[in-house]
Amino acid sequence: MVLKSMKISTVMKCVQGSPCSLHLNIKGTLSLDENIRGLEICSLSLDTQQSQCTNVRFARKKSKMLNGKKVQVQFNCIEVNVAQHIYVTMKTVPNYCEVKLSQEYYVEDCRNSDVGKYIPACSAGKFDYNVDRARKIISVNVSNFLRDQDYYVRLCHKWFTCEDVGAFAVIKGKESLKSVSLKYSQLLPCLCIEGWLAVPDARRIQLCPFENDTKALWDNIVYNPVTQTLAWEPACPVLVTVNLCRLMKSNDHCEDIQNSSKNSPEKQVKYSRVDTHPRLCMKFTTKQGSWVECPFAHGEFPAWKMRTAAVAEQIQVFFTSQTKAQFSVLVCNRTQLASCESVGMHHSVSVGDSVSITMSQEMCGSTICIQGWRTDVDYSVPLQICDIHCGFRGQTYGDGNPAKAMTHRMKSAHSLH
Repeated sequence: MVLKSMKISTVMKCVQGSPCSLHLNIKGTLSLDENIRGLEICSLSLDTQQSQCTNVRFARKKSKMLNGKKVQVQFNCIEVNVAQHIYVTMKTVPNYCEVKLSQEYYVEDCRNSDVGKYIPACSAGKFDYNVDRARKIISVNVSNFLRDQDYYVRLCHKWFTCEDVGAFAVIKGKESLKSVSLKYSQLLPCLCIEGWLAVPDARRIQLCPFENDTKALWDNIVYNPVTQTLAWEPACPVLVTVNLCRLMKSNDHCEDIQNSSKNSPEKQVKYSRVDTHPRLCMKFTTKQGSWVECPFAHGEFPAWKMRTAAVAEQIQVFFTSQTKAQFSVLVCNRTQLASCESVGMHHSVSVGDSVSITMSQEMCGSTICIQGWRTDVDYSVPLQICDIHCGFRGQTYGDGNPAKAMTHRMKSAHSLH
């Protein structure tokens, strides 16, 4: 065989006053024949499909002198880019019987210490930024990048990759002002500033300065009244535990509703058949703290109310609601703020109906409550009327304060750090 072997490596060429560049160093070994006039070496970029070829010629006199002997040829004039994928071929001139050697080769990327230090494409630059929250604009100033070279800057949302948020801006290398202004719609933890030189396979740098701005993540709550589904979908990847909870009127604490805890790094969280009571809320817990959002607090959805009337030794319980609903009622002993232990049997009630509960002397006291909740949904908040005074005729109670109807305006969000 005329062509014996081909070895490829990368060399760096640095000339004073000019930036360094990368070149292929190709060594070929062949058995020389007096009819061989040279070698043709070609490189094809598998990224861009661009090719370049060059010929190495042998002097006729030397070909005769070295006839039949092994000869090594070295060539390093093919310039390449950082991290380029190259297909190299070598064949004789003239080419006999389509004999050739071929090899794929990957050029080192910016993680190589010398490439990262001396090649301009790896000099990704440095950011300084300023946020105008009123105008929703981020001003970015770029320094420490190759002069006279254009530079791209964009905003992106970082998931598995950094996804575009609007168009990228160009800083012209010939311009003295090295800054751009980028508009954003919302400051999110995954909102990043990304920049890179306008050259093939340029190294990119990212700055994600809003990682602690998690409050905006909890706004994306949607309720579907047809399916009674309450859903939340994160705008960014976040490790969070989501719970439905009951907002307590006494101290704005939100008590978790049983069996409602869900973990969501990325996916949508859904709750089916949800009560639309103003005190039913969603709680989001991360390493930074907890946040509560109450989607039904503004009176946009119908809410039910519970009333009682004390007549002799009986308590009459009835419910009002703009929609059909089923309820359950019991007498309980409130041992803690959010805990009420049953001391009687359950009673089922429909909207418009009432139920009478006989109260013995032992069942009356400051910790005794009437508790009611919806049973025609999967997630409901239990309401309590407490401090029942037995034997007071005609005394009326509402769900929250004794002898008074509930008039409660709920805050839309509470921070529970």
